[in-house]
Formats: sequence, C-alpha cells, structure tokens
Amino acid sequence: MYDLFKSAGSEWGTILEGVPGPNLMHPQLVSANSGALGVSNDVLVTPHATLAECPPVDIVCVPEVNLPPGTPLKERFAIEIDWLIQRYADGALLATACSGAMLLAEAGLLDGLEATTHWAWCPTLARSHPTVKVHEQRALVVTSEGQRLVMAGGGTTWLDLALYLVARSVDVETAMQVARINLIDWHSIGQQPFARLARTRQVEDSVIGRSQTWIAEHYDEPNPVTALVRLSGLAERSFKRRFQQATGMSPLEYVQALRIEEAKHMLEAGDEPVEAIAHEVGYEDAAFFSRLFHRKVNLSPTQYRKRFGALRRSACQC
Repeated sequence: MYDLFKSAGSEWGTILEGVPGPNLMHPQLVSANSGALGVSNDVLVTPHATLAECPPVDIVCVPEVNLPPGTPLKERFAIEIDWLIQRYADGALLATACSGAMLLAEAGLLDGLEATTHWAWCPTLARSHPTVKVHEQRALVVTSEGQRLVMAGGGTTWLDLALYLVARSVDVETAMQVARINLIDWHSIGQQPFARLARTRQVEDSVIGRSQTWIAEHYDEPNPVTALVRLSGLAERSFKRRFQQATGMSPLEYVQALRIEEAKHMLEAGDEPVEAIAHEVGYEDAAFFSRLFHRKVNLSPTQYRKRFGALRRSACQC
C-alpha cells in the first residue's frame, strides 16, 4: 500500500515520458514504538516516526492485526486504539485492511454502522460488537458521518482500498493510472487481463520530439504518418528509421497506440457507442477499429468498457 501511495502521480510520467511526475501522496509508516518491528512472515519494517511523533495527517491506514481470529485486542493495542480515536476526532479519515477493522470496533467507532473485515474475523466482529452490521461478502465498506471510515475485507482487497483512497484524496484519473501500471483490478469484477501501456516516451531527438508533440494533438486526423513525415522535413525512409530508433515503435504503431489509449479512456469514462469512439479517434471503419483494439488489448472494446468502466465507476464512488 505504501508503494502504491508513493507512486501516485510519479510513475505514470516515468513510464510515458521518462520523467517522474510529482508525488501526489506522501505516506509515512508509524508505530507505537521506535525501531524496526516484525510483521507477517518475519518481514522487518522500520517506521518513519512513532505515533506520538506523527504530524497531522489526512488519512490513517491500519493493516491487519496479524493474530489468530478471536484474540483479545483491546489491551494489546490500547495505545493504537487511543491514537485512532484521537485522529478520528481531529478529522482524519481512518481506513483499514483485513483484520485492522477490529481496532475500529474496539475503539467504539463502528457502533451502529456497517463494516467488513477479513472473513475469518467476521464472526468475532459480529459476536463481540452486535450493533455493527457486518458485511462478510463486501470487498469495501465506506461508512460514518463524512464517509470517514473505510474498510477492506480479506486478502488482496487492500488493493481496492488503496485505489479508493487515491481516487478520493487525489482524483479518479490518478487512481486509474495506478491501477493500470500495477495491473490492479477492482474485486467486484474479478481478475481480468490488463492493457499494455503505449510507449510514448519523449526523446532527445528534437525532430522526433517535435513530431510526438504534434501527433499528440492531431492523432485523429486522416493520414497522420504522411503529415508527420512532411512536418519533419526528412525523407520518408530517414524519418521512419529515426522514429523507430527513438521510440521503439514505427510511426504507424505509435499513432495506433495513441488512438487506442484515447479510446480506452473514452470507453472507461462514458457510454458513447463504439462506432462513435472509433470515428473520434480517427477510424472511419468501426469494424477495423474493433479488430485492431482486440489485437492490441486482447479484449474487445465492449469487453474493455465492461471491465474498466466498472473500475472507474467504483473509484468514482468517493
């Protein structure tokens, strides 16, 4: 989760342009005590600060408690529970993954509210906190006044939590970028194949860089490769050779990659017919566009919309 938050905003620029973008989230690891602590499977983690040293924060994420279901928690985690209560009172959003939701329950923050946690802890949560409405099947639950309590269920549903928090604290587009870079899919639609990113990195060759800038705004025009050659002032063979060397793609492949990426965004974000999207990105023949899309993405446009449109809608529910 720390890696995903740290990558928000920065890795997309690295992949597409070779230059990291700004870090849009600034995560810190904190614990009750200083020094390295052991977590699951003997992994050592060194916190940046203690709970007492932690500066004001907008979001607090609590991982699993890493204990057998039913283990008494209130005394064992008294310092952490008191700290969570104070942070919530200060206006922070509290998010938990897996069995971490049990600390919210022990803090009394879930009384009368909906919740979820790891399936193995759900019976304990329901039994020990009978006013809490436990949703064992839900991957993500958002509740409380101001929607400031967010819980993910078991296993890898922490990925849903991370995407939700990126969407809510930054924006949906950044969450989609994080999802696509890291091959994350929303658990409401299961594991699905993911798109390949277009290699659209800017290069030192100024002629090719200028061509990339132009095509980014004119990829939907007829015969864009012919226009690129004319813009470059080079012989066609020389231009294509330099373009391939600079980008790793032929000019036609590059144009197709840009068109496919724009089509993906339109399929994710709206409900325009596939035929209209094909026309908007530069293809008069919608059937050819659909075949090309399937060959490049390994999904039809309709399948892509169903899967990634659902991911974007989930991220938008912030």
